[in-house]
Amino acid sequence: MNSSYLNFKDKHILVVGDVMLDRYWHGGTSRISPEAPVQVVKVSNIEDRPGGAANVALGLAKLGVAVTLVGVVGNDDNATVLERCLEAEGVACRFVQSLDLPTITKLRVMSRHQQLIRLDFEERTDSLSQNDAVAAMVKDCLPYSNAVIYSDYAKGCLADVQSLIQLSNAEGVPSFVDPKGDDFSIYQGATLVKPNLLEFENIVGKCRSSKELEDKAKALREQFGWKALLVTRGEDGLVLLEDDKPAFSLATAAKEVFDVTGAGDTVVAVLTAVYVTSKRFIDAVEYANQAAGYVVGKLGTASISAEQLEAIMYQRTHTTNFGVLSPEDLLEQIKLAQMNGEKVVFTNGCFDILHPGHVAYMKQAKALGDRLVVAVNTDASVKRLKGDKRPINDLTHRMAVLEGMGSIDWVTWFDEDTPKEIIEALTPSVLVKGGDYTVDNIVGAQHVLEHGGEVKVLTFVDGYSTTSIIEKANL
Repeated sequence: MNSSYLNFKDKHILVVGDVMLDRYWHGGTSRISPEAPVQVVKVSNIEDRPGGAANVALGLAKLGVAVTLVGVVGNDDNATVLERCLEAEGVACRFVQSLDLPTITKLRVMSRHQQLIRLDFEERTDSLSQNDAVAAMVKDCLPYSNAVIYSDYAKGCLADVQSLIQLSNAEGVPSFVDPKGDDFSIYQGATLVKPNLLEFENIVGKCRSSKELEDKAKALREQFGWKALLVTRGEDGLVLLEDDKPAFSLATAAKEVFDVTGAGDTVVAVLTAVYVTSKRFIDAVEYANQAAGYVVGKLGTASISAEQLEAIMYQRTHTTNFGVLSPEDLLEQIKLAQMNGEKVVFTNGCFDILHPGHVAYMKQAKALGDRLVVAVNTDASVKRLKGDKRPINDLTHRMAVLEGMGSIDWVTWFDEDTPKEIIEALTPSVLVKGGDYTVDNIVGAQHVLEHGGEVKVLTFVDGYSTTSIIEKANL
C-alpha cells in the first residue's frame, strides 16, 4: 500500500445527504418502575454525536480532509447542537433550514453498553423549494470539490438526487453514492454506488452464490452507467465491479464485531478520500475495508484517523516485522502499534538459560497488553553484571530462543548496565519487572509514568533461577 494515498492536503470533499443527531442517554439500571414492568434508567451522562450524512462528513474530517456538508435541519436547538459538534471537528456546514420540520434526532437510552430503546424524531419532506435550495448549495460547492458523496437515508434531502448527480457530472466531479430504497435508477450516472447486500438484493433479488451476485452486479452497473459498484456483505466481505475488469472480492478485515453502527459511513468516507488521491477503486476499497474492520470493534458511531489507518495498512503489509529487531527498527514498530491503539508491554533481562519460570513470567507480561517487547543485555553487559564466566549463551543464541516463545512479539538488545536508555527511547505503554521490587526502584519507571504508562511488578515462579541451574550443572 502506498502511504501517499493518505496525504489529503489540499483535498476537498463535498457531502450531501440526510443529516441527523445521534443522542445517547447513559445511565445505570437498578430497579423496575412501579408504574409499569420496565427498567428505570438513572441518566448520568448525555452524549451527542453527528449521525447519517453528518457522520460521513465527520469521518472525512478525522482523516484530515477538508469537508463541506450540505443537509436539511429544523429551526431548533438540535440543529445548533449538530452544527456545533461538526464545526468543532472542522466540518463546514451549509444547512438548509426548514421551518416545518424538526432536525432528525435518534435518541438511544443506554445502560451497561446495551441499547434499551431508540426514539426517533423525524418527518420526511421533499418540497420543491427544499430541493432547489439543496441544489443551489451543491452547485456553489462543486467547483472547489475533488469528489462528492451523496449519503441517502431516504429522509428527503436527496429526493431529487438525479439532478444533483447531473450537476456533479457537468462539473467533472466524481460522485459516490450510499443508496437507499427500491429504485436505483435515481442514481443513474454516478461514479460509484455502494449498497449493502440487503439493499442490493432488494433490487436484483436473492443471490444464491458468489457467481450469481457478481453477474447481477455487473448487469446493474451497466444498466445505470456506473463506473463501479461496491456491494458490502458484512462478515462475507466486499465485492467490487468496475469497467472491463473481473470482480474483485475482499474478505472482511473485522477481527471482532462490537457495534456495526456507522460502518457504512466509514466505508464510503474512506473509499472516497483514498480514491481522490489514488484514482484506483481497488486501492480505495482495500483501505475502506480495513477502516470498517477497525470501527466495528468500537461502541457506537466511530471514526478513524489517517495515522491509525496508515498504521493498520503498514502492519498488514509488513507482517514480517516481528521477532528480533534493532532498537531503531523496533521504535518504528512500537510507534505504529501505539498509533493503532495497541498497548505495548516491555520487560528486560539477561535470560541466559531459559527455564519454566521465565515462560510463566512472559505469559503474565503479555496478558497485560497487546504486544510484548523483551530487551536483552548484550554479552558485554552481562559480563559486567554477572562476572567473566557469564553469559553461558551468547546474545544471538539467547535472542533466538526468546524469539521462538509464542508470547513474545519483539526481541531487541541493549549494551548499558541498565535498560534506562532503551526504555526512554521506546516509551512502552507498560513496564514490567519480575522479582522483589517496588515501583520506586524500577529503572525507567518514572519515564513511563510521566508519559501516561503503567508500571507492574510480577512475582517469579518459585524454585527456578538461572544461577541455581548453573550451580547444579557445576558450570
